[in-house]
Amino acid sequence: MPYREALAWIHSIGRFGMNQGLQRIEALLGYLGDPHKKIKFLHIGGTNGKGSTAALAASVLQAAGYKTGLYTSPYLEQFTDRMSVNGKEISKADLADLVCVVRPLVEKIAQDPALGQPTQFEVVTAIAFAYFAETKPDLVVLEVGLGGRLDATNVVSPLVSVITTVSLEHTHVLGDTVEAIALEKAGIIKEKTDVVTQAKGSALAVIEEICRQKSAPLYRLGEDFRQERVFGDLKGQVFHYYGLTRNFKGLKIPLLGEYQLDNAAVALAALELLEKKGFTLTEEAFRLGLLQVRWPGRLEILGRDPLVVIDGAHNLEAFQGLKRALLQTFSYRRMILVLGILKDKALEEILAEIIPLADILIITQPNSLRAADPLHLEKIALTTFKKPALVEKKPVQALKSALSLASPEDLILIAGSLYLISEARHILLGAGIL
Repeated sequence: MPYREALAWIHSIGRFGMNQGLQRIEALLGYLGDPHKKIKFLHIGGTNGKGSTAALAASVLQAAGYKTGLYTSPYLEQFTDRMSVNGKEISKADLADLVCVVRPLVEKIAQDPALGQPTQFEVVTAIAFAYFAETKPDLVVLEVGLGGRLDATNVVSPLVSVITTVSLEHTHVLGDTVEAIALEKAGIIKEKTDVVTQAKGSALAVIEEICRQKSAPLYRLGEDFRQERVFGDLKGQVFHYYGLTRNFKGLKIPLLGEYQLDNAAVALAALELLEKKGFTLTEEAFRLGLLQVRWPGRLEILGRDPLVVIDGAHNLEAFQGLKRALLQTFSYRRMILVLGILKDKALEEILAEIIPLADILIITQPNSLRAADPLHLEKIALTTFKKPALVEKKPVQALKSALSLASPEDLILIAGSLYLISEARHILLGAGIL
């Protein structure tokens, strides 16, 4: 099967929408010989930061010489980004071959009225597990897709579980309180399995209770381990780590935003716990892995004079972190904000965080069926925040307008959705606009 045909089939499953539950993924994996039971996992969930934490942990493991798998979502540059081994994504040919294997099984399950049609994420997760079973990494760093308890990744028995931050998101699916969402996230906690978290407040209380019920040791950022920022500029950050058993001074990461230091600390604590499971990690591996991490689309600088930055902030908590980073790290004459958000987000709250920082606002529409109407966002900006906006529905035109308005001393910030920054990255780099 050609890659394009395989990818078209995967995307076609998206029309069936979301249907949480583990019965379909378990059936599909059963037909595949339960590949997930042949793999060791570090399982990472949470609201924000789980992808960065996964990338940081995987980079250190790879620097230590371990063959390391990484499964994340959504993809930023191309679909095959979602699953990789030692930083090398699955080949298009291998993905197509696995689709040939999985497709008839998916169709068989869809015909079973007790199970129904597997979702796109379930199918992709099954493909990833089959791929990792074939390539035999020493460990796979596995990012949760949505929630935790009923997420397709939650069929694994990990060596360590991680829950990053917990805040309101996908309330129509996960619940409309932080406590309800924390309960869903805590669904990845397994009996007597170490858990690392950076959750706070009522979310932490929920996680603590689940850990008590499951006799799962819990390690908390700020209490059992911590980080201390030393320095940061547009090239990266330096911090000290005070861990569970190990302390490191002067660690460096190329990622911007102070919240990335919390993500790094959580990754390091999880790696310390993996050491108890037989993984040998030298100080050199910790330092080199952090220094070499690559996680595009998060406060990523694409150009200078003017400064062009893309960021995957897509919910309120992420925009609060973005705001802090802008005030702490960046200097510029004017900010030109290119904004595109999905309609199921807290629109007014997000706009309240970022609009006051913008000198020029350009509103566009991400390539998603869930994209918020730019005219609706324009109305909120004008009526609630007295901020006029230029509306350019097509991102390519929005980016061209931003570049035409910018002087060398300005900052162009593109944010609001991973769909938007994926497209912006392709337009600005792939099409050679920058």
